[in-house]
Amino acid sequence: MRLHQLKIEYRPEEDRILMRLATDTGAEVLLWLTRRCIARLWPVLLNMAQAVPEVQLQHNPEARKALLGFQHEKAIRQANFSKPYEESERERPLGAEPLLITRIQPRRDQQGRNVLGLLPAAGQGVHITLDENLLHGLMKLLQNAVKKSEWSLDLALPSGMAPVADTAGGHPTIN
Repeated sequence: MRLHQLKIEYRPEEDRILMRLATDTGAEVLLWLTRRCIARLWPVLLNMAQAVPEVQLQHNPEARKALLGFQHEKAIRQANFSKPYEESERERPLGAEPLLITRIQPRRDQQGRNVLGLLPAAGQGVHITLDENLLHGLMKLLQNAVKKSEWSLDLALPSGMAPVADTAGGHPTIN
């Protein structure tokens, strides 16, 4: 199964962020991300972004920040945030209700790619393989949703990385 679309939106009635993951096989997984979860997830995503070999090879910390900023901006500009999330009936193999994510498991697969495990307290969760573009797109979608939540969480990029302007209106989706 491959990720087809990703949608992240703040739901004020739940005071949570809903992450919707649609696969290329027509399945969908729904995940609740709480404020606490996001506060724990953000440093994990930053570490993944900073662990790219090109960034690690830079000896100067300022050069590392600049290169990371360039990679972030490039990935965001290449992401397709304009196509709406496909609101079709889908199979939900992990249940019709969103899973409340309480555990985060970052790792690298045998090819060296980042894999992010988002897991409930008990039972099955999801593991998402994040290439550079998807990682940076996920970071941008989380920033947008947290901004709407008014949770007073600062999902800042390392100093020297300018935030990319929000070019997606409505409920952003990565396609």
